[in-house]
Amino acid sequence: LLSLLQKWALVTLSACSSLGCLSCLLGLVVAVGLTLGNQGRALLAPCALANMALAPVSRECPFDPTRVYVSP
Repeated sequence: LLSLLQKWALVTLSACSSLGCLSCLLGLVVAVGLTLGNQGRALLAPCALANMALAPVSRECPFDPTRVYVSP
């Protein structure tokens, strides 16, 4: 009885994990599709072209594609 219960618990947890993985994959596909669909313009939309030198450090441009993030 314990072995049967463990098998059903494993199947249930595997199904829940697979469902979570598929939903994350679907979200990633939608995000990549939207980004490629608008050619990445939405990522830099809040940035003002007049202040492009200050854009990476200002609050108007939260996304800085030129910065390299390094963790020690």
